Amino acid sequence: MNYKQKLIAAIGAAAAASVVPLVATYEGTVHRTYRDPIGIVTACTGHTGPELRIGQTFTREQCEAMLYQDLAQHADALACIRQPLTDGQRAAFLSFAFNVGEGAFCGSTLVRKANAGDMDGACAELSRWTYAGDKQLPGLVRRRAAERQLCEGGLA
Repeated sequence: MNYKQKLIAAIGAAAAASVVPLVATYEGTVHRTYRDPIGIVTACTGHTGPELRIGQTFTREQCEAMLYQDLAQHADALACIRQPLTDGQRAAFLSFAFNVGEGAFCGSTLVRKANAGDMDGACAELSRWTYAGDKQLPGLVRRRAAERQLCEGGLA
């Protein structure tokens, strides 16, 4: 099973169809390594990891494979929420977990509110996560607004 199939198996086809373009839009895709706004070596569509070093380049196919692999791996973080989720909530929370990491996601007030059954409050928590390196980033403000809309409105 490839990573695209693993992602669909983990979160469903509708959620996968929403989360992939959402993450791609807000991460952007760069076919080389670069430092993100807080200095983390990153490549492609938000991929980070110890194997990366400045100067590497990647093909479109390699970047796409990394995105599906990363999303499939971060989908495990959704298990921290023990309440049923809509497709929109799964997509929004996966985008968020991909961006902040599983530890920050699972330890967040968002997850506590979701597990208490306060899904409106959980979705609202997304708007609080707009800072990186003690600076509010306009890109994170836009991303969280899109995630929150998906979370609150679900998928048609």
